Amino acid sequence: MKHFFLAIILFTYQIVAAQTANEKVQKYCAQHQGEMIKEYFNLLSLPNHALDKVNINKNTIFIESMLKKRGIPTKLLESYTKGTPKAVYGEVMVPGATQTIIFYAHYDGQPVSPEKWNPAIKPYQPILLDKSIEQSGKAVTFPTDGQAFDPEWRISCRSSSDDKAGVMTIINAYDALVKSGVKLKNNIKFFFEGEEEIGSLHLGEILEKNKEILKADLWLIGDGPVHQSGLPMIDFGVRGDVNVELTVYGPKRPLHSGHYGNWAPNPCLLMSKLLASMKDEQGMVKIKGYYDDVIPFTASEKTAFNAIPSVDAQMKKELGINKPDGGGKTLFETFEWPSLNINGIKCADVENRASNVITTESKASLDLRQVLGTDYLKQVELVRQHIIQEGFLLLDRDPTDEERLQNSKIAKLKMVKGGYNAQRTPLDLPISQKVIKAVRSATNKQLILEPTSGGSLPLYLFEKHLNAKVINLCLVNHDNNQHSENENVRLQNLWDSIAQLAAIMMMD
Repeated sequence: MKHFFLAIILFTYQIVAAQTANEKVQKYCAQHQGEMIKEYFNLLSLPNHALDKVNINKNTIFIESMLKKRGIPTKLLESYTKGTPKAVYGEVMVPGATQTIIFYAHYDGQPVSPEKWNPAIKPYQPILLDKSIEQSGKAVTFPTDGQAFDPEWRISCRSSSDDKAGVMTIINAYDALVKSGVKLKNNIKFFFEGEEEIGSLHLGEILEKNKEILKADLWLIGDGPVHQSGLPMIDFGVRGDVNVELTVYGPKRPLHSGHYGNWAPNPCLLMSKLLASMKDEQGMVKIKGYYDDVIPFTASEKTAFNAIPSVDAQMKKELGINKPDGGGKTLFETFEWPSLNINGIKCADVENRASNVITTESKASLDLRQVLGTDYLKQVELVRQHIIQEGFLLLDRDPTDEERLQNSKIAKLKMVKGGYNAQRTPLDLPISQKVIKAVRSATNKQLILEPTSGGSLPLYLFEKHLNAKVINLCLVNHDNNQHSENENVRLQNLWDSIAQLAAIMMMD
């Protein structure tokens, strides 16, 4: 009986200690909001498209300085290919620790089209808004020392949510623990990548080259939006991804649409018909074999998805959609299938730039999302075979004059480098349950457990090269406009994420 009471006392002490750590982190955030956001503004002001080598290197140096400022030993990890963005690595080794957690985020972002952004917002000049642009948000003055930040305010800037928010929250979660006097119990490592948005072209090389220092019990990813209701969410899997560029050819030079409009084949129409042949009226992919290799959700995964609050009615209203694609499936049910999305089509101009012309070619960018079981190289090959079956001479270069005269329909297909497959970590693994318990300790809201996200991250590379367990903590608001204009992040999401990440850093 004595041992029983001692166990109860010890268990109660552990709960109180965990609560105290959480409270200390939240108190730290409340007292240091201004300095954290100022530092974040400085990071956001650095253009960060991965192909912009000068500016992406500035991001690398700045993030390394953020770690050094906090006393964290750092190292820049290179791939075997010279001249590519480096990964920023830091480590905190705790005496007696038996568990190592590596926290990952990427610091590169999508390219920008400044003309599409709200005129009051510059893509790389972060500002505070009282609401999102879509809600007619207005700029607010940065509070002076001592003044409070409204938790509903947004920071608008490219990568404010995807995924410099991951860098900011991970580093500040560690900072909040240390500066609050909380004693760390796990080895903590940091890994920030600079090529995710272009397919993590050299991530596999970096992982392979640095296997020893990148061993860990868990890779914890900080990326992506929480549930559309605002509830916190953990992803235990992600889709894979690959992009292809498609070109359809018309006449060798632009033609007057009156003189040649009933005679010369129009590449805009040829492209439209080709793309339409790939999907049916319900948005399902018609390409032969596209769904054949899908590994269906397990019974436990389906149970987890069924427990997620439905968002379909909310999103139909929010987005102005009458009838979604998917043949009647819910949004989360569609995550079981690979997708084929048309990212963009280019063929001459429209509106006040339109001219009466038959142009020479039409281009389309396609995004092929993978699920467990599908292989991105095989899916690209299925697309290739479909184009051929539609009667096109399919090339990997521009056609010759002879080929033009011998073939009525000609196309070019090129795969963008950096594709990867899907990944899932079972929810019932001990490490998964530890993460769930830790995040629950840092929130008083229902925690959403998502067996796989609809989005993509190169998590399968961590499994392939390091045999690692990988879990993603969702960070930002669902209406953050990631990958598009007027990207933003809600301040309360940053504070919530810092608390949840700190709890994972302290998990048993």
